[in-house]
Amino acid sequence: MDIINYLKEHENKDMLRFLTCGSVDDGKSTLIGRMLYDSKMIFDDQLAAAESESKKYGTTGEKIDMALLVDGLQSEREQGITIDVAYRFFATENRKFIIADTPGHEQYTRNMVTGASTADVAIILIDARKGILTQTRRHSFIVNLLGIEHVIVAINKMDLVDFSEDVFNEIKQAYTELADELGIKNTYYLPVSALDGDNVVDQSAHTPWYTGLPLLGLLDSMDISKEPKEEDFRFPVQYVNRPNLDFRGFCGTIAAGSVKVGDEITVLPSGKSTKVKSIINAGDITEDNRNVTTTEAFAPTAITITTEDEIDISRGDMLVHTKNMPSVSNNLKVMLVWMDENPMQIEKVYDIKRATSIVSGSFEHINYKVDINTYKRKQVNSLGLNDIASCRMVLTRPIAADSYSDNRLTGSFIVIDRITNNTVGAGMIVGVSRRNTEAISKKYTAAEKELNTYIRKYFPEWDCKAI
Repeated sequence: MDIINYLKEHENKDMLRFLTCGSVDDGKSTLIGRMLYDSKMIFDDQLAAAESESKKYGTTGEKIDMALLVDGLQSEREQGITIDVAYRFFATENRKFIIADTPGHEQYTRNMVTGASTADVAIILIDARKGILTQTRRHSFIVNLLGIEHVIVAINKMDLVDFSEDVFNEIKQAYTELADELGIKNTYYLPVSALDGDNVVDQSAHTPWYTGLPLLGLLDSMDISKEPKEEDFRFPVQYVNRPNLDFRGFCGTIAAGSVKVGDEITVLPSGKSTKVKSIINAGDITEDNRNVTTTEAFAPTAITITTEDEIDISRGDMLVHTKNMPSVSNNLKVMLVWMDENPMQIEKVYDIKRATSIVSGSFEHINYKVDINTYKRKQVNSLGLNDIASCRMVLTRPIAADSYSDNRLTGSFIVIDRITNNTVGAGMIVGVSRRNTEAISKKYTAAEKELNTYIRKYFPEWDCKAI
């Protein structure tokens, strides 16, 4: 096959992102390693290294420890656990895949949230000997919270229960009840042995009672598409391109919907309106070094937009269709996942990064914290590491806000500590309230006070009166 045609064919394949999650020692890394091995996606040097490491640590007897193909940290190999998120890429004739292998330990829940934030499908592993555990419930809650609509329940280590159909059906029934409780939309069940490869890439002769597809076949054929709403155009401005006096373009990636030349658009949060003059495809240049223009563009294309009117548009603004605008407010109801050792403080000013915008804000009130082991709600005054809670977030200026269920990009944000610059939390917008104008001036005053206190403490030679 001609190499150019092969690359074009590969480029046009669908992309599916999935993650593995579940309790400790359920076989998440082993499953991914087996999938890569059986689909011939492992290089000879990687396989030789895995064989050597398997003999060194002796975790699987004479067999190759497939988990070592994924777990790259020395501490992971020594302990036989996954600590950080490991990403792997492979492709079949139909699709390209990005795999996220996430930790099972409770203390690494924040790592699991990171891996799940971009996934289309979640594979939840359950040890056939143990059934549903606390971490199974925990990860199922997070998967549902992050809007992953397709969950594959892989009941692993079936070889240790003699591939019992009764054991499989018992666990399937128990998880079906859990999925109904959480409201998970689509669930798929299959019996696997990750260590030996049963029902991973090929159908297993040990489970004649299972008539469904093996795991890879299921991933390869699963329909994850959503009906696009062209009118829900969302374009966070990433960069203002001003190469000369005669051109001003606004660069970014379409987060949702589509846009055409001549469409009336509104800039948020300012509310100024104009029309699209031209659309330029990112990276496309003709032989005479001219940019390639188009009449229409769809998500998730990176483009540059020019407008008919000279209105103020800056990085962090969002362009939307005038006839279909999101709510604009600084007062938001959010679900927050706290990811820092230091507790979240009520009314402390943080930087909130959403898409291309960064704005200061604080959490005015914790509505409730979710005990994700029992799904019960608790009243608390602060949040610790890995806590998940419903909060009211007030920003220093309004933003155009979509709910996370409508748009995962424009409905999510991260929380940054303004002093250390560490990412301390991640959140999802659930609802939008009326603007809180009093809070805006209040937050500016609080932010200024906090900064001056820090400067006086660590840089006493500076004159804070001038700041």
